[in-house]
Amino acid sequence: MLIGDLLKHKGGSVVTIAPDDTIPTVLASLAEHHIGAVVVLDGQDIVGIISERDVVRALHSLGEDVLQRRVRDLMTTTVVSASPEDPVERIAGLMTDHRVRHMPVLEDGRLTGIVTIGDVVAARIRQLEQDRGQLEHYITQGR
Repeated sequence: MLIGDLLKHKGGSVVTIAPDDTIPTVLASLAEHHIGAVVVLDGQDIVGIISERDVVRALHSLGEDVLQRRVRDLMTTTVVSASPEDPVERIAGLMTDHRVRHMPVLEDGRLTGIVTIGDVVAARIRQLEQDRGQLEHYITQGR
């Protein structure tokens, strides 16, 4: 299965935010959309990603002053991305290796979706269930 197939199942909607937006704006967006991370765009360019974890860690170190900060102050600037042609298995490995839970999907340099570790795990489970069904069919047909 490819990331593009996963996006066909999930959809390509991506919540974004600007680097100059405030942390309360990020928190409101995360809560409103029931998501764990927001892609940070400067125009059409991805300049970062900010997650619940980024905010929690900053809250721990900065206290309530974190609410006065801008997205650019807390965002992760090294963004690992995928393409629609990437196999889900490869992206699962990259997410594990880079310890990321959210990965933007780019096609020709343009943001076309986002996949989460949950999306990847669900896709892998669907694939394993399909494989199991095929094996069971093969075994029962062989008798």
